[in-house]
Amino acid sequence: MHAEPVREQAGRIRGMRRVRAVAISGALLAATAAAVSACGQAADTSSAPAAAVGAPAGGLDAARAVPDPSAPAPTQSTPAAPAAPAEKVLAYDFQLQPNFYYCGPAATRIALTAAGHAITQDRAASMLGTTTNGTNSALDTTRVLNSVIGDGKTVYRTREIPAYPATSAQAKQLQADVVSTISSGRAVVANIAGHLTDNAGVFHSYEGGHYLTVVGYQDGGSTVKIADPANPRGDGTYWVSAPKLADWISQRGYSY
Repeated sequence: MHAEPVREQAGRIRGMRRVRAVAISGALLAATAAAVSACGQAADTSSAPAAAVGAPAGGLDAARAVPDPSAPAPTQSTPAAPAAPAEKVLAYDFQLQPNFYYCGPAATRIALTAAGHAITQDRAASMLGTTTNGTNSALDTTRVLNSVIGDGKTVYRTREIPAYPATSAQAKQLQADVVSTISSGRAVVANIAGHLTDNAGVFHSYEGGHYLTVVGYQDGGSTVKIADPANPRGDGTYWVSAPKLADWISQRGYSY
C-alpha cells in the first residue's frame, strides 16, 4: 500500500470522527438542556402552582383573577337577629277562673289565646290533669302548651327556681326568658306561691300556690305584666319587678 493513500485515509477517518463527536456532543447538549428545563419546571411547580391552561397573559396573578365556574359560591354571613324591643305587651283574651282550683287551666288558656289558640278552661283542665287539688306543676303547663301550639314539638320549656329566695342570676335568667318568649309572640305561665306587693302597692297572697300568666314587659324586662286569673280588679292585670316574680316562683317553676 502506498503511503499517500494511507495518510489520506487516516485523515478521512479523523475527519469523520470529529463530525461524529460534534454530532454526539450536540445531542448530549440538547438532552441536557431538556433535562435542565424539565427540572426547572419541577422546581417552579414545587414552590408555586402552575398557571392554568389557557391562562391569560400576565402570569399567575392574572390566572388567579379569572373566576372558576366550578368553585362554590362564597359563603354569606347570616344577618344578626333584630334586638328585642325595650317593652312589649301581647294581645290576649282574659278570663277569671270559675273556681278555686282552675288557676292552672285559666292561666294556660290566657297564654294560648296570646298565640292565637282558643280553647275552653274545661278543655285545658282535662289536658292538664287538673283536679280539686289543682294542677301538679309547671311541667304540665309546658306539656299542654307544646301540645296545642307546637303540635307536640318543643316550643315551650320549663325552668325551675329550686330554693327561696331566687338568686340574682335566676332573676336575670327569668327576665331574659320573659323578654325572649314575649318577643316571639308567646306568653309565660308561672307557678307561684307566697305573697308580694305589686308596683301599684296592691298586696297579693297565694300561700297555697297559684298559676298566672306573664303577658308583657317594660324597661327591658326588669318589670313584667301579670294577667292573674284570680284577680277580680279591673282587667286582672298588674306590674311587678322581675326579681319579685322570681322570688314568687321560687321552689316552683315556669313555662317559657
